[in-house]
Amino acid sequence: MHLSFLLHNAYSLGGTIRSTFNLAGELARRHDVEIVSVFRHRDDPTLTAPEGVRLRHLVDLRKGGAGYEGDHPQHQQPAKVFPRGDGRHRQYSRLTDARIRTHLRETEADVVIGTRPGLNVHIARETRPGVVRVGQEHLTLTGHGYRLRREIAHFYPLLDAITTVTRADAAAYQELRLPGVRIDAVPNAVPAPGVEPACGDGKLVVAAGRLTPVKRYDLLVRAFAQVAAVRPDWKLRIYGSGDTFGNERDALRNLIDDLGLYNNVFLMGLVRDLDGEWVKGSLAAVTSSHESFGMTIVEAMRCGLPVVSTDCPQGPREIINDGVDGRLVEMGNADAVASALLELIQDDELRHRMAKAALENSERFDPARTAEHHEEIFGALHARGGASRSAGLLRGSLHRAHSSALDGAYALRHKAVSVLRKGQTA
Repeated sequence: MHLSFLLHNAYSLGGTIRSTFNLAGELARRHDVEIVSVFRHRDDPTLTAPEGVRLRHLVDLRKGGAGYEGDHPQHQQPAKVFPRGDGRHRQYSRLTDARIRTHLRETEADVVIGTRPGLNVHIARETRPGVVRVGQEHLTLTGHGYRLRREIAHFYPLLDAITTVTRADAAAYQELRLPGVRIDAVPNAVPAPGVEPACGDGKLVVAAGRLTPVKRYDLLVRAFAQVAAVRPDWKLRIYGSGDTFGNERDALRNLIDDLGLYNNVFLMGLVRDLDGEWVKGSLAAVTSSHESFGMTIVEAMRCGLPVVSTDCPQGPREIINDGVDGRLVEMGNADAVASALLELIQDDELRHRMAKAALENSERFDPARTAEHHEEIFGALHARGGASRSAGLLRGSLHRAHSSALDGAYALRHKAVSVLRKGQTA
């Protein structure tokens, strides 16, 4: 089959890009695979492009380059097709509308796969008849705003399938009652690392991810203050870049200094070879208030590290087997995080046993297994011939008639929440 992934920006860095590259590279062993990046802002991808996969772009944003289109007149006008509810809407324009539409109407692919809601809406509305339309959800339905959820309800019935990265999110989509749309939970693919697993004897806890409030690194630092009070010989390294203005990094640096942890907690910045850093540690820690999946959890486990994670919605509980290959603790509870870390730090035998289980259990996220699941979905839909435009429109009109009955309830709920929030801030 000819498979075409539509990605926001394949030249940047992020979990969706990483998981798309992993999946596309594995599928390219048996299929003709391309990744179409809406934007290109640099000459080479930040991540290594997968072998055997063609990579091309639709809009060139490389400043100073001969093909630069950032000042194109249409790029100064807001997008009409890309939904306003998608958080990336401001980056899209009439130019991206036109380029994406042309791509989808002229594609020779058997299957097109979107990788974020705004692109899934494009695929649903504009892909030529006979092509299988698949929308991937790398975030969560419940995490989207009211406006985007309405746009999803209106346009996703034109898709053939939706894949989510957790069973919990698949259940949320099933509650939308999208007639004729196949819904499957398929976890992200994480390849085996190119390094030997961690030995488990290093006195080091490792955490990784963007320095954003949702990751709750402040909670991790406070928890580690309790760890360092008992085991000052242990260190914590946090890998990841900060937000646009560096506020989160500065706040964490101040917190580390205030707690006197400057010899125990280190902000390491961004590294390209994170596997090489995981294996230096003996434990990994995740203290997020929300995770749509938890790529870093799997990456750490594949390097032989048990993970102590907050039991936040939705991913960690579908990855970690509590007490077997890691620990799940109450969200927002620094004492619980510290207790779980100390439990594994103080008990070498338990830590090594969990590390072995983490290495074995994380094999289920190998790209070969994930690709096999996607192949089954793509193959079944392709054999069916893909959704005809008329059938898709019929599904859409039937669903919109159903969902319109719910709009009033959604609107009332949205209004009530807004009033409540205003009351709380008054």
